[in-house]
Amino acid sequence: MSDTALLSIGRRALPDASLPGVADARLLPDTEFQEAWASIALPTDMKDRMLRGAVAGIQLRQAVPFDAVPLHGITLLTGEPGVGKTTVARGLADKIARGLPSDPPWVFVEVDPHALASASLGRSQRSVENLFGTVLDETASVGPLVVLVDEVETLLTDRAALSMDANPVDVHRAVDAALVGLDRLARRHPHVFVLATSNFPDAIDPALTSRADTVIRVPLPDRTARRWILEHTVTAIAAAFPGARSLLTADSLDVAADHAEGLDGRRLRKAVAAACSRNPEAQGDPNRVTAQDLLDAIDHARETS
Repeated sequence: MSDTALLSIGRRALPDASLPGVADARLLPDTEFQEAWASIALPTDMKDRMLRGAVAGIQLRQAVPFDAVPLHGITLLTGEPGVGKTTVARGLADKIARGLPSDPPWVFVEVDPHALASASLGRSQRSVENLFGTVLDETASVGPLVVLVDEVETLLTDRAALSMDANPVDVHRAVDAALVGLDRLARRHPHVFVLATSNFPDAIDPALTSRADTVIRVPLPDRTARRWILEHTVTAIAAAFPGARSLLTADSLDVAADHAEGLDGRRLRKAVAAACSRNPEAQGDPNRVTAQDLLDAIDHARETS
């Protein structure tokens, strides 16, 4: 293994987080990711189905030849900003490691596509080739690996929509390099699982979409999910500011959940925080937040979104 690319942590070597394109690297399971999974509210059984699909895919790839069942180990999560795609992906990585325990343990690597871009001709392609062909390949050669590529359309932009006049040829070559890298990982390392997220699936190169074993659209929270998110957020605030418990009545939560239709989880949680400063007389004291403050904050969030 390359001493400059990987750092030894116990029984595994993690990619150096200072390398171009590496946003995070850690061992799995991970308590932070476990909590992230628990904090996401999705339609009934969606998380369970997601996990079953991932586990089945990994086991199939380890036992069945690629040419017979061409699974690339790629799951693409799409949806509007704020619905929790990245949080779901991190939580799923943790659940995979817990469901398929390994020695040596699983490694998680988050890729930052923006860090791979460069104005210098040829550098983006070389950075992508190094990340997929050296760093990730060396990491996967030791043991199981989950890779998260957030905002994947940045790295794998639809080449048909690019202008050769406006976009340097390096962008096209970088897309080619990423696809080759994913193919190489899929064939060499059946214990590699790739999660990709996108707010703009139409901007993704079709070659990646065709490689994805599963494409999952993460929806806006329904009423049940909205009520759960509200209760979860208020409970957290009330742990520090007991006066906020007044929002935890069934009536308050039910009405607020109805008002919040169309809001994503992120905006909904921010609306609860905004409610704490809504009333001038409360002077920003979360202990004095009221149910009406919450409704007003939710209505404002809907108007501005």
